[in-house]
Amino acid sequence: MGAPTVVRAPAPRPLEFAQWIAARGERAEGALERALSAAGDQPARLHEAMRYAVLGGGKRVRPMLVYAAGEALGAPAAALDCAACAVELVHAYSLVHDDLPCMDADVLRRGRPTAHVQFGEAFAMLAGDALQALAFGVLAGSARHGVGAAATVAMIEELAAASGPAGMAGGQAIDLASVGAALDRAALEDMHRRKTGALLRASVRLGGLCASGAEGPAAEGFAARRRVLDRYADAIGLAFQVVDDILDVEGDSATLGKTAGKDAQNNKPTYVSLLGMEAARRLAGELRAQAHAAVVPLGEAGARLGELADLIVLRKS
Repeated sequence: MGAPTVVRAPAPRPLEFAQWIAARGERAEGALERALSAAGDQPARLHEAMRYAVLGGGKRVRPMLVYAAGEALGAPAAALDCAACAVELVHAYSLVHDDLPCMDADVLRRGRPTAHVQFGEAFAMLAGDALQALAFGVLAGSARHGVGAAATVAMIEELAAASGPAGMAGGQAIDLASVGAALDRAALEDMHRRKTGALLRASVRLGGLCASGAEGPAAEGFAARRRVLDRYADAIGLAFQVVDDILDVEGDSATLGKTAGKDAQNNKPTYVSLLGMEAARRLAGELRAQAHAAVVPLGEAGARLGELADLIVLRKS
């Protein structure tokens, strides 16, 4: 008889994923630092407020989604840096504005005073405005890093749509109008697919658009992979908000880095208030499974996206 077949266990992915997260986090931080430093002649106080809003920590989930989606499709690293930076700048601006007294009136973000507490309302608002404008300038620069002209325009359109009245801003408007209201599940989902999901979806799609297959003879195959990314993004965008609703009830301010219990305090409709805690947990698990199923056609190239789905749903902050 021959020697028995030795079945080797696969290399442990958790450590690899942690290393990947750290490496992409460094890339994202570097891109953000360069963008903030190269933004031209800036009033010192405004520049300080912008840096405070952007470089004060955070999970960088959106840049990670850009990198994972783009790498799955073979996008150039420098182009992904542009997209990752742009989407995080938009996210940072949205947090600054969401925390203002006229919006959510929050005083804690990422474990420290919110921008308007630190710099005053006027400078916080201006910093948010400036970060949004800077984001589109950075994204336009992806054309210098291997992204074709048509794909660059598509990326700008994608981020604009995700940020505007049909996306994040529209979702925030619905949220403000829904305080004290009893939304049904369809209305609640519509609000969150705009407010939170749109920018997460855009992160995945921007990563895909950075890939060289966005233009040229491989367009048909690229379109199929884009549809895979869209299914993944739809699931993970909603899952993120469901988990946020759960953590707002179960978490504490020190762990979350923001004020816990704000939704109940402000009488806002959430998945927990609508479905109950256990049903909300089940929904998060179902959406996680949908995200994993969506990336199966990508094979090993989609592994990072699956791991990010786990990170998003299983997180504690």
